[in-house]
Amino acid sequence: MRLEIRDAIGPATSDFLSRGLEHARERNARLLVLEMDTPGGLDTATRDMVQEILSSTVPVAIYVSPSGARAASAGTYLLYASHIAAMAPATSVGAATPIQIGGGGPREPAPQNKEKETKEDKAKDDKTDENVTATEPATAAERKAINDSVAFIRGLAELRDRNADWAESAVRQAVSLTASKALEQNVIDIVATDLPDLLRQIDGRRVRTQQGVVELRTDGLIVEEFQADWRTRLLSVLTNPNVAYFLMLAGVYGLLLEGYNPGAILPGVVGAVCLLLALYAFQILSVNYAGLALMALGIALIVGEAFAPSFGVLGIGGIAAFVFGSILLFDEGVPGFQIARGLIAGVALAAGVVMLLTVGVFMRARKARVTTGVEQMLQGTAIALEDFDAKGRVDIHGEIWNAVTQAPVKKGQKLRVLRVDGLTLEVMPFN
Repeated sequence: MRLEIRDAIGPATSDFLSRGLEHARERNARLLVLEMDTPGGLDTATRDMVQEILSSTVPVAIYVSPSGARAASAGTYLLYASHIAAMAPATSVGAATPIQIGGGGPREPAPQNKEKETKEDKAKDDKTDENVTATEPATAAERKAINDSVAFIRGLAELRDRNADWAESAVRQAVSLTASKALEQNVIDIVATDLPDLLRQIDGRRVRTQQGVVELRTDGLIVEEFQADWRTRLLSVLTNPNVAYFLMLAGVYGLLLEGYNPGAILPGVVGAVCLLLALYAFQILSVNYAGLALMALGIALIVGEAFAPSFGVLGIGGIAAFVFGSILLFDEGVPGFQIARGLIAGVALAAGVVMLLTVGVFMRARKARVTTGVEQMLQGTAIALEDFDAKGRVDIHGEIWNAVTQAPVKKGQKLRVLRVDGLTLEVMPFN
């Protein structure tokens, strides 16, 4: 059975492998081949996948393919966990240093002072990469993460009888190897040009699974494809950082529109659903919680602008907090799990334009003439419907009102409204 992973390792990938192994067990498959090309991914998902492989009764062969593919970071751990580790020509493996969530990556190695390099030293470099200097992590948290990852990958290497020293250097020093070098240094078992070549080369090999030692009979096997179903594709879409970001925006602006137009219902419902989906996606992504807090502050300020207009002060502050939070939100060091900078810039620009338009509407509304209430009557002009010198009737805004005056009034004369007393206007002629 064959399945593919062509993206960052995440919860959707872990779920896909788990169901693929279950399907392989149900079909009594002789081998599951996982073709992989990954830049890395999340630690939790990687460990879940490793546990699935280690507990599998079906032998698992991981094949880094096609040429030009890589098994970087999380992919290195998966390759070490597999029963058969294979790579296509012109592929690479390594760079498995863990990156701390919410912070920068490990520091660069200090430059080495080499006055002279002998041929023996150079050969040693090519063979073991021992001349790459590893620096001690700066914080206890970084040391803890790196040492834990070293123990993890060394355990996998010892279990599969692969090069544990190079595995440790891949974690501590972020070194990488090509397929041919990986084969020379016992990092992988096979270099195969394609899947049929892989199946021919592993035919007759013996591997240890949960049910004991199994001899592989793979030459000429019929390969069954295991495709990702709608659930896996949907989960992959939801956990994409750019999609989760859009869901957050849709949720915020949906609730904002509901605040401006109470009772509209549709914006509030759509906003609430999108916001819940975004929060679900954030829970299973590598989140920088300082960034998430900044985004929450920005959302609160933007919503506050809707309920307590401050002519842009709250809104502009909210946009700034939201943009900075967006930049920090997803860990920079986790490959494949970053928000596109262009997307953040576009959203910030659009939000700024909307905010400026809103402030402009507020300013025009502030300067506009009053169109209702007593203030409108005081600014209006009445027309006398008859001659009178004390009490009479006038027309104002298409309505007939009783009026009193202290000066004689002629029919059709324009009158200024001085005061409104109940249903009676006090008027006087224009000079």
